[in-house]
Amino acid sequence: MIPLTPTLLRPLLPTRPCDSHKGLFGTVAIIGGEAGMVGAALLAGRAALKLGAGCVRVGLLAEGAPVVDVAQPELMLSPASAIFTTKFTVLAMGCGMGGREAARALLARGLQCAVPLVLDADALNLLAKNSDLQTALLARDAATVLTPHPAEAARLLGCSTQAVQADRVSAVQQLAQKFRASVVLKGAGSLCATRDGHLHINTTGNSGMSTAGMGDVLTGIIAALIAQGMRADDALLLGVHLHGAAGDTLAEQGIAIGMTATELIDAARQVLNQWAKEMRMNNALNASII
Repeated sequence: MIPLTPTLLRPLLPTRPCDSHKGLFGTVAIIGGEAGMVGAALLAGRAALKLGAGCVRVGLLAEGAPVVDVAQPELMLSPASAIFTTKFTVLAMGCGMGGREAARALLARGLQCAVPLVLDADALNLLAKNSDLQTALLARDAATVLTPHPAEAARLLGCSTQAVQADRVSAVQQLAQKFRASVVLKGAGSLCATRDGHLHINTTGNSGMSTAGMGDVLTGIIAALIAQGMRADDALLLGVHLHGAAGDTLAEQGIAIGMTATELIDAARQVLNQWAKEMRMNNALNASII
Protein backbone atom coordinates (compact mmCIF):
# COMPACT_ATOMS: atom_id res chain seq x y z
CA MET A 1 0.00 0.00 0.00
CA ILE A 2 1.45 3.35 -1.08
CA PRO A 3 0.94 6.43 1.14
CA LEU A 4 -0.26 9.57 -0.61
CA THR A 5 2.28 12.33 0.02
CA PRO A 6 3.05 15.73 -1.51
CA THR A 7 6.30 14.35 -2.96
CA LEU A 8 4.35 11.72 -4.87
CA LEU A 9 1.49 13.94 -5.96
CA ARG A 10 2.77 17.45 -6.68
CA PRO A 11 4.48 16.41 -9.94
CA LEU A 12 1.01 15.39 -11.17
CA LEU A 13 -0.32 18.95 -10.98
CA PRO A 14 -1.81 20.12 -14.30
CA THR A 15 0.28 22.76 -16.06
CA ARG A 16 -1.24 26.05 -17.18
CA PRO A 17 0.45 27.83 -20.11
CA CYS A 18 0.72 31.62 -20.03
CA ASP A 19 -1.09 31.95 -23.37
CA SER A 20 -4.33 30.23 -22.43
CA HIS A 21 -8.12 30.47 -22.42
CA LYS A 22 -10.96 28.76 -20.56
CA GLY A 23 -11.32 26.11 -23.23
CA LEU A 24 -7.92 24.69 -22.33
CA PHE A 25 -9.08 23.83 -18.82
CA GLY A 26 -12.20 21.90 -19.68
CA THR A 27 -15.88 22.03 -18.86
CA VAL A 28 -17.26 20.18 -15.85
CA ALA A 29 -20.90 19.12 -15.99
CA ILE A 30 -22.65 18.22 -12.73
CA ILE A 31 -26.07 16.60 -12.37
CA GLY A 32 -27.81 16.50 -8.99
CA GLY A 33 -29.76 18.78 -6.72
CA GLU A 34 -33.17 17.19 -6.17
CA ALA A 35 -35.66 19.14 -4.06
CA GLY A 36 -34.16 19.92 -0.67
CA MET A 37 -30.67 19.02 -1.86
CA VAL A 38 -29.84 21.73 -4.40
CA GLY A 39 -26.96 22.84 -2.20
CA ALA A 40 -25.13 19.55 -2.76
CA ALA A 41 -24.86 20.13 -6.51
CA LEU A 42 -23.95 23.78 -6.01
CA LEU A 43 -21.14 22.84 -3.62
CA ALA A 44 -19.73 20.42 -6.19
CA GLY A 45 -19.99 23.11 -8.86
CA ARG A 46 -18.31 25.76 -6.75
CA ALA A 47 -15.50 23.35 -5.90
CA ALA A 48 -14.96 22.49 -9.57
CA LEU A 49 -14.85 26.17 -10.50
CA LYS A 50 -12.44 27.22 -7.76
CA LEU A 51 -10.14 24.25 -8.34
CA GLY A 52 -9.40 25.29 -11.90
CA ALA A 53 -12.04 24.10 -14.36
CA GLY A 54 -12.52 26.50 -17.27
CA CYS A 55 -16.33 26.29 -17.15
CA VAL A 56 -18.85 24.57 -14.89
CA ARG A 57 -22.42 23.62 -15.78
CA VAL A 58 -24.80 22.43 -13.05
CA GLY A 59 -27.98 20.57 -13.98
CA LEU A 60 -30.59 20.54 -11.19
CA LEU A 61 -33.47 18.08 -10.75
CA ALA A 62 -35.57 20.14 -8.33
CA GLU A 63 -38.66 21.80 -9.73
CA GLY A 64 -38.38 25.55 -9.41
CA ALA A 65 -34.61 25.26 -8.93
CA PRO A 66 -32.65 28.52 -9.06
CA VAL A 67 -31.45 29.74 -12.44
CA VAL A 68 -28.43 31.50 -10.94
CA ASP A 69 -26.18 30.84 -7.97
CA VAL A 70 -26.10 34.29 -6.43
CA ALA A 71 -23.05 33.41 -4.33
CA GLN A 72 -21.24 32.05 -7.40
CA PRO A 73 -22.77 33.56 -10.55
CA GLU A 74 -20.02 32.11 -12.74
CA LEU A 75 -21.80 28.74 -12.55
CA MET A 76 -24.17 28.00 -15.42
CA LEU A 77 -27.37 26.49 -14.02
CA SER A 78 -30.04 24.61 -15.98
CA PRO A 79 -32.56 21.79 -15.62
CA ALA A 80 -30.72 18.49 -15.30
CA SER A 81 -31.82 17.07 -18.66
CA ALA A 82 -30.48 20.14 -20.48
CA ILE A 83 -26.92 19.17 -19.57
CA PHE A 84 -26.93 16.54 -22.31
CA THR A 85 -27.53 19.18 -24.96
CA THR A 86 -24.20 20.84 -24.10
CA LYS A 87 -20.55 19.90 -24.55
CA PHE A 88 -18.48 18.94 -21.53
CA THR A 89 -15.14 17.34 -20.69
CA VAL A 90 -16.16 15.37 -17.60
CA LEU A 91 -19.50 14.53 -16.00
CA ALA A 92 -20.11 14.26 -12.23
CA MET A 93 -23.39 12.77 -11.01
CA GLY A 94 -25.05 11.99 -7.70
CA CYS A 95 -24.68 15.03 -5.43
CA GLY A 96 -28.17 15.41 -3.96
CA MET A 97 -29.61 13.62 -6.99
CA GLY A 98 -32.23 11.62 -5.09
CA GLY A 99 -33.64 8.25 -6.03
CA ARG A 100 -36.63 9.03 -8.25
CA GLU A 101 -37.10 7.44 -11.66
CA ALA A 102 -36.00 10.73 -13.23
CA ALA A 103 -32.65 10.39 -11.49
CA ARG A 104 -32.27 6.77 -12.60
CA ALA A 105 -33.00 7.75 -16.20
CA LEU A 106 -30.46 10.56 -16.07
CA LEU A 107 -27.82 8.21 -14.68
CA ALA A 108 -28.52 5.71 -17.45
CA ARG A 109 -28.00 8.49 -19.96
CA GLY A 110 -24.84 9.68 -18.25
CA LEU A 111 -23.34 6.21 -18.39
CA GLN A 112 -23.60 6.36 -22.17
CA CYS A 113 -21.48 9.52 -22.41
CA ALA A 114 -17.99 8.97 -23.83
CA VAL A 115 -16.31 11.21 -21.24
CA PRO A 116 -14.82 10.51 -17.80
CA LEU A 117 -17.52 10.08 -15.17
CA VAL A 118 -17.40 10.75 -11.41
CA LEU A 119 -20.16 9.04 -9.42
CA ASP A 120 -21.00 9.93 -5.82
CA ALA A 121 -23.80 9.62 -3.27
CA ASP A 122 -27.21 8.95 -4.84
CA ALA A 123 -25.65 7.85 -8.14
CA LEU A 124 -23.92 5.07 -6.22
CA ASN A 125 -27.14 4.05 -4.47
CA LEU A 126 -28.97 3.92 -7.80
CA LEU A 127 -26.13 1.88 -9.26
CA ALA A 128 -26.36 -0.60 -6.38
CA LYS A 129 -30.11 -1.10 -6.93
CA ASN A 130 -30.14 -1.46 -10.72
CA SER A 131 -28.32 -4.28 -12.50
CA ASP A 132 -28.92 -2.63 -15.88
CA LEU A 133 -26.97 0.42 -14.73
CA GLN A 134 -24.13 -1.83 -13.58
CA THR A 135 -24.08 -3.49 -17.00
CA ALA A 136 -23.93 -0.07 -18.67
CA LEU A 137 -21.06 0.97 -16.40
CA LEU A 138 -19.05 -2.12 -17.28
CA ALA A 139 -19.57 -1.42 -20.99
CA ARG A 140 -17.95 2.01 -20.74
CA ASP A 141 -14.60 2.72 -22.40
CA ALA A 142 -14.11 6.12 -20.74
CA ALA A 143 -12.79 6.29 -17.18
CA THR A 144 -15.10 6.10 -14.17
CA VAL A 145 -14.38 7.27 -10.62
CA LEU A 146 -16.48 6.06 -7.66
CA THR A 147 -16.39 7.90 -4.32
CA PRO A 148 -18.37 5.83 -1.77
CA HIS A 149 -18.42 6.11 1.99
CA PRO A 150 -18.59 2.73 3.82
CA ALA A 151 -22.39 2.42 3.74
CA GLU A 152 -22.51 3.15 -0.01
CA ALA A 153 -19.67 0.69 -0.57
CA ALA A 154 -21.63 -1.97 1.32
CA ARG A 155 -24.67 -1.45 -0.91
CA LEU A 156 -22.51 -1.76 -4.02
CA LEU A 157 -20.93 -4.97 -2.74
CA GLY A 158 -24.14 -6.46 -1.30
CA CYS A 159 -22.78 -6.76 2.22
CA SER A 160 -22.95 -4.91 5.55
CA THR A 161 -21.20 -1.70 6.47
CA GLN A 162 -19.54 -3.59 9.29
CA ALA A 163 -18.08 -6.06 6.79
CA VAL A 164 -16.65 -3.21 4.71
CA GLN A 165 -15.07 -1.58 7.74
CA ALA A 166 -13.66 -4.89 8.96
CA ASP A 167 -11.59 -5.25 5.76
CA ARG A 168 -11.44 -1.90 3.99
CA VAL A 169 -8.56 -2.98 1.77
CA SER A 170 -10.50 -5.90 0.36
CA ALA A 171 -13.62 -3.77 -0.06
CA VAL A 172 -11.98 -1.02 -2.11
CA GLN A 173 -10.14 -3.55 -4.27
CA GLN A 174 -13.36 -5.48 -4.90
CA LEU A 175 -15.14 -2.30 -5.94
CA ALA A 176 -12.40 -1.33 -8.38
CA GLN A 177 -12.42 -4.79 -9.94
CA LYS A 178 -16.20 -5.24 -9.96
CA PHE A 179 -16.89 -1.93 -11.68
CA ARG A 180 -13.65 -1.44 -13.65
CA ALA A 181 -13.27 1.92 -11.95
CA SER A 182 -10.97 4.08 -9.86
CA VAL A 183 -12.36 4.07 -6.32
CA VAL A 184 -11.88 5.96 -3.08
CA LEU A 185 -13.33 4.35 0.04
CA LYS A 186 -13.79 7.40 2.22
CA GLY A 187 -13.10 7.59 5.95
CA ALA A 188 -10.13 8.05 8.26
CA GLY A 189 -7.19 7.03 6.09
CA SER A 190 -9.21 6.98 2.86
CA LEU A 191 -8.17 4.13 0.58
CA CYS A 192 -7.77 4.64 -3.17
CA ALA A 193 -7.71 1.76 -5.64
CA THR A 194 -6.75 2.89 -9.11
CA ARG A 195 -7.90 1.34 -12.34
CA ASP A 196 -4.32 0.28 -13.06
CA GLY A 197 -4.30 -1.89 -9.93
CA HIS A 198 -2.44 0.21 -7.35
CA LEU A 199 -3.60 0.74 -3.77
CA HIS A 200 -2.96 3.96 -1.87
CA ILE A 201 -3.79 5.27 1.60
CA ASN A 202 -4.36 8.96 2.22
CA THR A 203 -2.34 10.72 4.92
CA THR A 204 -4.33 13.98 5.24
CA GLY A 205 -7.63 14.96 6.82
CA ASN A 206 -9.14 15.19 10.30
CA SER A 207 -12.36 14.70 12.25
CA GLY A 208 -13.42 18.30 11.67
CA MET A 209 -14.28 17.27 8.11
CA SER A 210 -17.16 15.10 9.36
CA THR A 211 -19.81 17.57 8.21
CA ALA A 212 -22.40 17.76 5.45
CA GLY A 213 -21.23 18.58 1.94
CA MET A 214 -17.62 17.43 2.22
CA GLY A 215 -18.21 14.59 -0.23
CA ASP A 216 -19.82 16.95 -2.72
CA VAL A 217 -16.73 19.15 -2.58
CA LEU A 218 -14.47 16.15 -3.18
CA THR A 219 -16.52 15.22 -6.24
CA GLY A 220 -16.11 18.72 -7.65
CA ILE A 221 -12.37 18.74 -6.98
CA ILE A 222 -11.78 15.42 -8.75
CA ALA A 223 -13.93 16.50 -11.71
CA ALA A 224 -12.02 19.78 -12.00
CA LEU A 225 -8.67 18.01 -12.10
CA ILE A 226 -9.86 15.63 -14.81
CA ALA A 227 -11.22 18.57 -16.81
CA GLN A 228 -7.76 20.14 -16.77
CA GLY A 229 -6.27 17.09 -18.44
CA MET A 230 -5.31 14.72 -15.63
CA ARG A 231 -5.84 10.98 -15.93
CA ALA A 232 -8.75 9.82 -13.76
CA ASP A 233 -6.44 7.73 -11.55
CA ASP A 234 -4.14 10.70 -10.93
CA ALA A 235 -7.03 13.10 -10.38
CA LEU A 236 -8.48 10.76 -7.77
CA LEU A 237 -5.22 10.53 -5.84
CA LEU A 238 -4.42 14.23 -5.99
CA GLY A 239 -8.02 15.21 -5.26
CA VAL A 240 -8.33 13.01 -2.18
CA HIS A 241 -5.01 14.20 -0.76
CA LEU A 242 -5.76 17.85 -1.54
CA HIS A 243 -9.22 17.59 0.03
CA GLY A 244 -7.71 16.32 3.28
CA ALA A 245 -4.87 18.86 3.19
CA ALA A 246 -7.43 21.66 2.93
CA GLY A 247 -9.17 20.31 6.01
CA ASP A 248 -5.85 20.20 7.84
CA THR A 249 -5.18 23.82 6.87
CA LEU A 250 -8.48 24.89 8.40
CA ALA A 251 -7.81 22.84 11.55
CA GLU A 252 -4.44 24.52 11.93
CA GLN A 253 -6.27 27.86 11.79
CA GLY A 254 -8.40 26.81 14.76
CA ILE A 255 -11.48 25.69 12.81
CA ALA A 256 -11.44 22.00 13.67
CA ILE A 257 -14.93 22.23 15.21
CA GLY A 258 -17.63 23.73 13.02
CA MET A 259 -15.70 23.35 9.77
CA THR A 260 -17.94 23.73 6.71
CA ALA A 261 -17.71 22.43 3.18
CA THR A 262 -17.92 25.97 1.84
CA GLU A 263 -14.82 26.95 3.83
CA LEU A 264 -13.02 23.86 2.60
CA ILE A 265 -13.41 24.91 -1.05
CA ASP A 266 -11.46 28.12 -0.53
CA ALA A 267 -8.87 26.32 1.59
CA ALA A 268 -8.39 23.72 -1.15
CA ARG A 269 -7.86 26.46 -3.71
CA GLN A 270 -5.26 28.05 -1.43
CA VAL A 271 -3.40 24.75 -0.94
CA LEU A 272 -3.47 23.90 -4.65
CA ASN A 273 -2.04 27.29 -5.58
CA GLN A 274 0.68 26.93 -2.97
CA TRP A 275 1.65 23.52 -4.32
CA ALA A 276 1.69 24.86 -7.87
CA LYS A 277 3.91 27.76 -6.81
CA GLU A 278 6.34 25.38 -5.11
CA MET A 279 6.46 23.21 -8.24
CA ARG A 280 7.23 26.22 -10.44
CA MET A 281 10.02 27.29 -8.08
CA ASN A 282 11.49 23.78 -8.02
CA ASN A 283 11.35 23.52 -11.80
CA ALA A 284 13.04 26.92 -12.18
CA LEU A 285 15.76 25.90 -9.72
CA ASN A 286 16.39 22.62 -11.51
CA ALA A 287 16.56 24.41 -14.86
CA SER A 288 19.14 26.89 -13.53
CA ILE A 289 21.30 24.06 -12.21
CA ILE A 290 21.25 22.29 -15.55
